[in-house]
Amino acid sequence: METVPVWLRERRAGVGRPAERSQAEVTTAAIALADREGLAAVSMRRVAAELGTGAASLYRYVDSRDDLLDLMTDAVAAGYRLPPPGGPWLPGLLEVCRQARELMLQHGWLPELVLTRSTLGPHGADLLEHVLAVLAEHPADAGRKLEAFAVMTTLTAALVLHEIGGGSEARSRQGAYLAHVLAAGRHPHLTAALTGAIPTPAPRFEDTVARVLTGLLGG
Repeated sequence: METVPVWLRERRAGVGRPAERSQAEVTTAAIALADREGLAAVSMRRVAAELGTGAASLYRYVDSRDDLLDLMTDAVAAGYRLPPPGGPWLPGLLEVCRQARELMLQHGWLPELVLTRSTLGPHGADLLEHVLAVLAEHPADAGRKLEAFAVMTTLTAALVLHEIGGGSEARSRQGAYLAHVLAAGRHPHLTAALTGAIPTPAPRFEDTVARVLTGLLGG
């Protein structure tokens, strides 16, 4: 199994005609396919078809579908437009999370990859550098700051995944079952918590993230 990250591998030299594509073009085609049809649609064969070539030609640029997924995740991270670090740390981190949420809603396949694959490429390293710069004056040690980065990334992905899957039909089903649970009378604490309130999704995104980060790093 290949252990060298895709960004550090030497590109394979093709036999015969010079390569007609680039790794960036392959990645862009894979992202477009995932945006249209979901992550399951992304395969070497399908991406090659998007580019009008054969699957074998893609192996000049990537060794496997896993490489492709890593490249896709990192390429999307180029979409951050973050202001220079400065001022209080919490608003700075919340701005990162806000933009992460927007990117994940734009690319609905991304939260799954963030939660299931640990990938740090060039753009991801730039994002981590920004977060550490925001926290430069914070008294927490480096380990806690790195933990904060991991937590804010995975929490954002989890909340967006819930948001994407929490459409009106799903909420209606959940509300109907909660009404049944309350009527049965066997869950007094749940009944007390929900009495007089309409079941709603989790608290607003930024409030949730802010509470978690404040608990982790202090006020």
